[in-house]
Amino acid sequence: MKIIGCRQFAAAIVAVALGFSIAAPMDAQAADPIRIGFSMSLTGGLASGGKPSLLAMEMWRDDVNAKGGLLGRQVELVHYDDQSTPANVPGIYTKLIDVDKVDLVVSAYATGQTAPAMPIVMQHNMVFMALFGTAVNDKFNYDKYFQILPNGKDTAIAPSYGFFQVAMSMNPKPKTVALVAADAEFAQNVIGGARRVVKDLGLQVVYDKSYPPATTTDYSPIVRAVQATNPDIVYVASYPPDSVGIIRAANEVGLKPKIFGGGMIGVAFTPIKQQLGPLLNGIVAYDVYVPEPTMKFPGTEDFLKRYQAKAPGEGVDPLGYYLPPFAYAEMQILGDAITKVGSLDQAKLAQYIHATTFNTVVGSVKFADNGEWEKGRVLFVQYQGVKGTDLDQFRKAGTQVILYPPEFKSGTFRYPYDAAKK
Repeated sequence: MKIIGCRQFAAAIVAVALGFSIAAPMDAQAADPIRIGFSMSLTGGLASGGKPSLLAMEMWRDDVNAKGGLLGRQVELVHYDDQSTPANVPGIYTKLIDVDKVDLVVSAYATGQTAPAMPIVMQHNMVFMALFGTAVNDKFNYDKYFQILPNGKDTAIAPSYGFFQVAMSMNPKPKTVALVAADAEFAQNVIGGARRVVKDLGLQVVYDKSYPPATTTDYSPIVRAVQATNPDIVYVASYPPDSVGIIRAANEVGLKPKIFGGGMIGVAFTPIKQQLGPLLNGIVAYDVYVPEPTMKFPGTEDFLKRYQAKAPGEGVDPLGYYLPPFAYAEMQILGDAITKVGSLDQAKLAQYIHATTFNTVVGSVKFADNGEWEKGRVLFVQYQGVKGTDLDQFRKAGTQVILYPPEFKSGTFRYPYDAAKK
């Protein structure tokens, strides 16, 4: 009896120990963070957009975690530097999903970094919140894709439609147009949309060429070739480094169309504004937010105040108008969907996001069936009265005047370009 008792006691000890060994992982699993994975351009040509976007996403994570996280779990961001190289993106997302076992994925900044991730994400049937990709889903028609860039449902024409509406307001009306684009995913999507708009308006195309951004260092020959065709309109689709090069070349060559600008990504970044200074005057450029009195959304100014307090210490865009509010907003949408659905079920999350109007720091957001904004809100602004490189002038109304859309118009269009830039 004594021996049996000892064996029973030992068995009980083993059972208790086994119970703990089984229970401990279950408890740990329940407390595991929700992991959101993505690539981000933290070095290379797109880092000026990637770094401030990452800061905004980290602000959202900290805000959510301070309130207890999502579904009772803390949120963790898992990210890798794609070095502004699209070829690095598929491998990163494969690792995130198959090796790191993240619960959710979002995109890096920019069209060229979003598109290469799509096949990987689609293979795993996951929700994909995208950060400023133009016309990416036109090729895929993926029902779990959602884009925070306010282009509207017909996303390919958004970066040009408003520009040409402004151009056609000139008197006399313009007749000829030069189209210039980088040979890159974003720019080619945009210039394709611009060709559609130009055709509908009956404008004569006198120049339509693309350049290789990776190997083009001198943009003067391009601008001189454009100038030789004497166009009324010069529309450019470019990424940040080449936007700077084209604007400098236009100033050096003495480009004299009636209107100049377009989908020139980069001029909305504060460091580039400061770098170019008065060279921006007269340019009409694509944008998403400027501090004009017509653009007031609940939460925007509070977010920007908090972001701007952190930006100097992080060495990122000190104003953060272009990307950070939208990076924060896409994470808001994802977080709200998780909370309302009550799980991480990808199909249920996608269904909820499709059906819901979200209140975010960039205003009300409702997605169309293709994952773009149901109603677009892309801005075209004209730089006016820029003097020197002082940062504070870009905090004030009147320097970046909204010309389109009409409901946000905040000033008067000045033309022709040669006179407007003075």
